Amino acid sequence: MKLSFSAASPFARKVRIAAIELGLIDKIELTPATVAPGTANEDYSRITPLKKLPVLITNDGDVILDSYVIVEYLNEMAGGSLIPDYGPRRWKAKTNHSLINGMLDSMLLCRYEKMVRPQGLQWQAWSDDHWNRAWTGMARFENMPDVLNGPFDISQIGLVCVLGYADFRFADCGWRKAYPKLDAFHQKMLERPSVKISVPPAA
Repeated sequence: MKLSFSAASPFARKVRIAAIELGLIDKIELTPATVAPGTANEDYSRITPLKKLPVLITNDGDVILDSYVIVEYLNEMAGGSLIPDYGPRRWKAKTNHSLINGMLDSMLLCRYEKMVRPQGLQWQAWSDDHWNRAWTGMARFENMPDVLNGPFDISQIGLVCVLGYADFRFADCGWRKAYPKLDAFHQKMLERPSVKISVPPAA
């Protein structure tokens, strides 16, 4: 299998953590890819018109999009337990992950607004609104002991990627002081090899 990825992408990190936990990382060829707003990448666009990371190309040549769908595919392949099979726990995990993905989307948009959009065209209120979505999302998980203290699953993996991306791109945002339970959770998660290995490079 081949996984398009960037070491800076929290979405690709999510899949890498899952692949390590499931014992599949050695079966996956990591293929670096570069995507950026306003920058053409015709080769990658032929793989996915959305031009988003990551993408998994299976041994049969099938293209699987979206980090959650890729993790679900790998989890099924390995007979893992990163995503509950059925019942209330499954829908809770999927809902948590939807919130996490939305938080990551908002953080990425804040990054683009600050670093990519030309000076004089930046919309501060829009950026503030998106940052508030991520920030209040952290506040919600701060008060979710079932996630912070539960089994290692897609919710914990996604939350690790949110906090890691906050450190990577928004180092001065103060999330650790604001959310001490998330800080304790993150420190505990860094003891896992899959989480430690996949930490983004220094910005």
